[in-house]
Amino acid sequence: MIIFQGVSKGYKSNGHELLALDNVSFKINPKEFVSLVGKSGAGKSTIIKLLTGEEEPTKGRIIFGSYDVTKLKTSEMYQMRRHIGTIFQDFKLLPEKTAFENVAFALEAAGRPESEINELVPKALDMVGLSSKEKNFPREMSGGEKQRVAIARAMINNPDVIIADEPTGNLDPINSNDIIKLLLKINELGTTIILATHNKDVINNLSKRVISLESGQIIRDEEEGKYILF
Repeated sequence: MIIFQGVSKGYKSNGHELLALDNVSFKINPKEFVSLVGKSGAGKSTIIKLLTGEEEPTKGRIIFGSYDVTKLKTSEMYQMRRHIGTIFQDFKLLPEKTAFENVAFALEAAGRPESEINELVPKALDMVGLSSKEKNFPREMSGGEKQRVAIARAMINNPDVIIADEPTGNLDPINSNDIIKLLLKINELGTTIILATHNKDVINNLSKRVISLESGQIIRDEEEGKYILF
């Protein structure tokens, strides 16, 4: 369960406080697929940064499972983040590591033994359809393939939640559709998905819950929602 209770986030600018989020409240249940939509600056990225503990709210409370994110110590924050996998628009792959090594890196950082890494990484790459690319470097892969490696890396530690922040932003429509199908498959296996996107077609084809943001406020929260902004 993810809960935002009356969360606001302000930033200082030229002596004034600008509100990135203004008294935002919502709940996301386990195994849900939820899309955050809104124009640039609407508050999508702020919600993600607050949920992962990258930033602190100005006021309000954030709950993630058994964690009160707003009260976590640094050591506890690290433990909490192990339950979250993140996928980015620009992939964030290590250029001098192969597909296998990029996915393995997430396990190495978690202190998993080599025998476990050699067992789990091929399974993850197989799930995203890249068994034949495990020795390829990012420069040898297409944008869609790189994003699939990023998804394998995000799911390798079996997180409770995967946050996909504009995962189709650098992809063509065909690859975008394939990535969304992959996220739906992961969701069906029991992982909560939070998708932040500008892609209207992706949202309107999903028929999943949509939280629409504007100027730091939730203007709509609908099951089987559409991308409708004014």
